[in-house]
Amino acid sequence: MSGLSHRAGMCVVFAALGLAVALPAAAQWKWRDKNGQTQYSDLPPPLGTPDTDILQRPAKSVAPRAMGPTSAPGSASAASGAALAPKRGEPSLEAKRKATEQDAAAKKQAEDERIAIAKLDNCARARSQLKSLDEGQRIMRINAKGEREYLDDKGRAEETQRMRGIVASDCK
Repeated sequence: MSGLSHRAGMCVVFAALGLAVALPAAAQWKWRDKNGQTQYSDLPPPLGTPDTDILQRPAKSVAPRAMGPTSAPGSASAASGAALAPKRGEPSLEAKRKATEQDAAAKKQAEDERIAIAKLDNCARARSQLKSLDEGQRIMRINAKGEREYLDDKGRAEETQRMRGIVASDCK
């Protein structure tokens, strides 16, 4: 008989486990989007979705979205206020969103600083090269064959023009 009671206990445990796994799925939204496709989500449908297209609401949701006289369906202030308002019961999602935004801002700032440093370096090099060209120093390059070649008057003029363009763009 102990084997039978053990099996019954296991059945109860598995039934409870199955019920616990299925409960979050019951708290789902179901609606028909503007293309007629049925959508499922744990978040409510986008603002502007007619109540007739909302097919299922979670049990916790007591009333549909209230649309008072001050908030018309096309009102931008109502839409932006609802989109920016933090959802109750989800502080960790809001914290994650803020952390993600801060990380993105830090990465953008670091990239901007890297670009600014590179521009300063390019500016200093271009000014130095332009000074050498203006002073009449002989400028040598290494060609594709690995041979040294000196700039003639035409090459010197082209290089001067190129350096002036770099100074104009990077030395602001």
